[in-house]
Amino acid sequence: MDRKKLYALQPYELHKELLDKYLEYCKFIDLKKREKRDIDVIQENHKFVWDEDDEAFTWEQKLAKKYYDKLFKEYCICDLSLYKKSQVAMRWQTEGELINGKGQFICGNKICDETAHLRTWEVNFSYMEHFKKKNTLVKLRLCMDCSNKLNYKHKKKEIKRQVSKSKKSKSKHFNKEREKFDNQPTTSIQSEVPVTAKLAIEDNVWSEQLQIEDEKPREDDFEDYLEQLLF
Repeated sequence: MDRKKLYALQPYELHKELLDKYLEYCKFIDLKKREKRDIDVIQENHKFVWDEDDEAFTWEQKLAKKYYDKLFKEYCICDLSLYKKSQVAMRWQTEGELINGKGQFICGNKICDETAHLRTWEVNFSYMEHFKKKNTLVKLRLCMDCSNKLNYKHKKKEIKRQVSKSKKSKSKHFNKEREKFDNQPTTSIQSEVPVTAKLAIEDNVWSEQLQIEDEKPREDDFEDYLEQLLF
């Protein structure tokens, strides 16, 4: 009914018409609420990160928290379609994606299936949630092309595996000792001796060394051991 017809009604008829329209509207809203799906409830109560002290009071919050607990929060899946505007959407991995390797062994961009030359990036993800600005650190595994899109305007922090100095020094020392060992001349006598005979000879050598060691001081024995080990 248009405004002209409403203005032509008597006060009581106008009141009745408006009341009927209002009741129809309330019924429509009530039906919409009843038709709400679980995914709608989860989206309304979703949190990208639930802290340990966050409590779920209503059944809607509990449903959203239950969904959150089933996500895998090691790596993120991202949407880089608006990368030129510095707008990157993020979400956590699902169980199916974790099993398939999407986001870890396959590029984390949702529309990319590249598996070669993946790089790991640490991103300070800023987002709006329930009218509040929040941020958290997330990790992304992206191919070379998608990495360039992620760093279109601002360079992100790349995570690389680093070998500690102690491990490097140990590996260098091992390589030097290995080179010394490989460069030592070998005799043809040992290669021609059968295995059983070689073991018997070694047993005799050990027995002779034991007899000599009884006569040597412990300091001399330790020095001999170091010389055999280092030279």
